Parts: sequence; structure tokens; C-alpha cells
Amino acid sequence: MEKQQTARPVIRFPEFSDHWNNTKLSELLKEAKKRNTDLKYTKDEVLSVSGEMGIVNQIEHLGRSYAGVSVHQYHIVEVGDIVYTKSPLKANPYGIIKQNKKKPGIVSTLYAVYNVKEENAHGEFIEHYFSLDENTNRYLRPLVKKGAKNDMKISNAYVLHDKIFVPSVAEQKKITLFLNTLDKKIEQLKQKKSLLEEYKKGIMQKIFAQELRFKDENGKEFPKWEKKKLSQVAKIYDGTHQTPNYLESGIPFYSVEHVTANNFGTTKFVSKEVFDKENKRVKLEKGDILMTRIGDIGTSRLIDWDVNASFYVSLALIKQSDKIISKYLNQYISTSEFQSELWKRTIHVAFPQKINLGEIGECLVMIPCSKEQEKIATFLSTIDDKITRTQAQIEQTQQYKKGLLQQMFV
Repeated sequence: MEKQQTARPVIRFPEFSDHWNNTKLSELLKEAKKRNTDLKYTKDEVLSVSGEMGIVNQIEHLGRSYAGVSVHQYHIVEVGDIVYTKSPLKANPYGIIKQNKKKPGIVSTLYAVYNVKEENAHGEFIEHYFSLDENTNRYLRPLVKKGAKNDMKISNAYVLHDKIFVPSVAEQKKITLFLNTLDKKIEQLKQKKSLLEEYKKGIMQKIFAQELRFKDENGKEFPKWEKKKLSQVAKIYDGTHQTPNYLESGIPFYSVEHVTANNFGTTKFVSKEVFDKENKRVKLEKGDILMTRIGDIGTSRLIDWDVNASFYVSLALIKQSDKIISKYLNQYISTSEFQSELWKRTIHVAFPQKINLGEIGECLVMIPCSKEQEKIATFLSTIDDKITRTQAQIEQTQQYKKGLLQQMFV
């Protein structure tokens, strides 16, 4: 008789001392085989599995249903069921495992659905366990065979073939209750960030429609705004046209992904020779703006640090100018008015889509006097700072939770 493997987590609640048993997933879950044969559920109730959002209604979260012609063979998913999606994600090449916490619905036959054996398992504990990428990948890697088209070769029953370490149901519930409080905090922070973003969007519409105006130090209105082409107030350049030879260290090299992610800390590097050659043509400096112009169009970032870097042709460099304040222009670029200007000048038939430098220069910009520009930029930057701090809190709480997960599970 095979000896039961046991283990203990690094962190646990003091009232529990029993070992965790290495248990087959088939002892915790059983395959749910109910199909939608009586068409109880329609295409409006088709569910998808998201790595970040869990199990969601397709129409509510994706804007449409991706169901086939008929949904009568779709699997029924009850609240509390566990769903495995046989689709690779970047962090989860063998798929993901989530619990349905919202409403019942149906999923295509590409998914596997399982009921929780409540005498042995707590469903939310199972989801928390598989919320760690390393747990999911370690469990599924030996079971899943990849096809020629990267499709998953695994039966629904075989998914339950391997083992995970689990404690008693009582300890599972205690762990779940604690982790759920962290999830609630993360959700509250995300909601706070969303409300701040909505507030900024609304206030920007009023500011740039001139429904809301700032006043000078004497309480008087500032002069009327002017409308000018961007090329009239700033010079515009692009980056190097040749893909350089990248190095392990050297001069940072920026491209679209750095601007869209607003993360310039992790870059590729180029030689000083490449950097010096580009610098003779155009130099990136503190106070300049980088804006995406190929693939992603119109995402901008103000370079507000001392910079020593090169950048790719996919980015437009809008040089700082005494005719317009960079902090103001960076905010204006994100308005619906300026984005519309970019959109109508973008070459959409190109792949990837792009906008030429000359067309960027043709885009119209609303320009208040410099003092009002400063007030607008300062006000909006204050909101941006709150959004940034909230995002940092989200990431810190997520990292804290991840660290706990790694030590609370075996």
C-alpha cells in the first residue's frame, strides 16, 4: 500500500497542526456532465474564463457572444463549479483553472467543468491554489500534451489525475476567508482607481470644452484660447529607422511597449555609437514627449526625468517648446478631440496601422495662455498622482497576497 505523502506549509493559522495530505484532484472534484440539451440557457448566458477576472459573461465583459450556431451541447456551469480552459495564456501555457462565483451559465465543449466534492474540498480554496501561476503550471505540465497548433491534448477526466497537497476542509475555509479579505481590498482599490479615472475623464471634457475655466491671481478670466496646428508650436521627430543590434547593457532603447506600459525601467540596450549617431539628428531630453505612432496610435508619455536614451521609429518625439508647456500638451494629447484628429489622419489600411510625422503635425491643438496651461496641467497631474499611488497600492497588495500564497500553500 502506497504511503500517504504529507507536508506542512510555512505559514498557517495556529489552531491547525495536522499535516496536509497529497491528494488526487479526483478526490476533490468530479467531472460535471450536464449539457444544455433542453436549451435552458441561451447565447446570452455563455461564459468565458479570464485570467484576471475569472469566469465572466461574454456579452457583459466582451461586448458580444462568441457562441457557435447551437449551444445545446454546451456544458452547464453552476455557481461554485470549477472550470478548466484548454487555451494557452502567456503566463499559463497549459490553461487556467477558475471557480464560477457569479451566475450560472454555459461554456463551450472546449472547457472542462467540475463539481466540488464538498466533503473533501472547499471550491474557493481550489481556485486560490490555482491562482498561483507556478501551481497551475506545475500541476498541468505533466498532464497536457500540446498539438501541432499549440492546442491542448487532454481529456476532462485526465485533468483530475494528478495530486495537490490539501489540509482539512476546516483549514481550507479559514485560509479562503483570509485570502478573500485581501481580494476584497484589491477590488476596492481597483474601484477607487476606476472612479478617479472616470472623474479625470469627466473633468477633462469640461476643461477642454471651456465649460470650466481657471482664473488668474486676481480672480479674472484668462485670455481666449487659440487653435493651432501642432507643427506650429512644436517640432516633431521619429526615432531610428534601423533595428539596432541589442546589447545586454549600454544605452536604453525605447519603443512602443515602454510608452503603452508607462514603464521605462526594463529596456533593451544599444551601443554608444548608435546613440551618438542618433543624437546628432535628434536628442531625447527631459521635458520632451514620446507618442506612439505605429500599431498603437496616440499614447503619450512626458519624459520628466533626466534621460539618456535612444528610441525607435514607432515613436514620435514632440520636442519641448516655449510656445506650449509640455505638461499641458501631454494632457491634451489624451483628449477625445486630439485622438480624433490622430484617428482621421491614421493610415488604417497599413499593417500595422500608422500615422506619418507630417500628419501628426497637422493635428489641431487648443492653446490657452501659458499661465492657464500651467494651472490645467498642475490640476490634472494631481489627479494622475492619485491614480498612480492607487495603482501602486494595488500592485503592492497583489504582491503581498502572492507572497502569502507561496507560503500558505504546499
